[in-house]
Amino acid sequence: GQPFSLANLKEIRRLADEHGLTVVVDASLISENAYLIKQREAEYHDWSIKAIIQEIMGQADIMYLSGRKSCAVRGGMIATNNEQHFKAIMPWLPVYEGFLTYGGMSTKEIEAMAVGIREMCDDNVAGASVEFIRHFVERLIEKGVPVVTPPGGLACHVDAMRFAPHVPQHEYTAGAVAAAIYLASGVRSMERGTVSMDRDEAGNESLSDMELARLAVPRRVYTLSQIEYAVDRLAWLYAHRDLIRGLRFVDEPPVLRFFFGRMEALDGWGENLVRAFQADFGPDL
Repeated sequence: GQPFSLANLKEIRRLADEHGLTVVVDASLISENAYLIKQREAEYHDWSIKAIIQEIMGQADIMYLSGRKSCAVRGGMIATNNEQHFKAIMPWLPVYEGFLTYGGMSTKEIEAMAVGIREMCDDNVAGASVEFIRHFVERLIEKGVPVVTPPGGLACHVDAMRFAPHVPQHEYTAGAVAAAIYLASGVRSMERGTVSMDRDEAGNESLSDMELARLAVPRRVYTLSQIEYAVDRLAWLYAHRDLIRGLRFVDEPPVLRFFFGRMEALDGWGENLVRAFQADFGPDL
């Protein structure tokens, strides 16, 4: 969830021009990126979010975005300032999405995206998720919970290999921590580790370099009290982390196992964790 800097992007633009390369910018979280540029790059402290976004777009030949992020609406967009690129992309649009004039999106979604584009240029909107994530990360650090630092603009990431070092990677450390977080709090996190990797050609696990449980914080969804609830439950879970064990697949599709596979807890550790939780908080939570 860390931003790219405008200084870095401008250097990429310079090198691309020297070598005749196309610069493509993923603008899905461009609002949050601009907010962090405003905070971290002295040259842009006094710039508006809108001006920073325009400066970023001025360095790109093609930009694309998922509307679900900064625009807060279903759909997406590809834009270019190059007619050749436009004509090359155009025939593929009806194949995969819809006709050129609507791209598979309804009128109300297009109108909502227009509103989202305007709103994401507001400092308060652009910084909402960033500030919530910063608070989330700092509070977990206070509680001693291992997280990835510095906080960025995407999510709070729990470092599962430090959270539950006794769970080996081949038993899906991050997946086990994500499951435990849900049992202890009802909060859904996202495994970013070995479960998300494909097996190699011989069928062996490809162990991930990192094992993370990602706790995303969408804007306009949560209040700080809900963040504090998650902090409290994660702190409790970390104090009882010895109860967490590994997972195994009971249904593992050959592709996209991360989305469609089914897993179960080894040795029924989930039930032991729930019993410990109920002993501390009561049977009704």
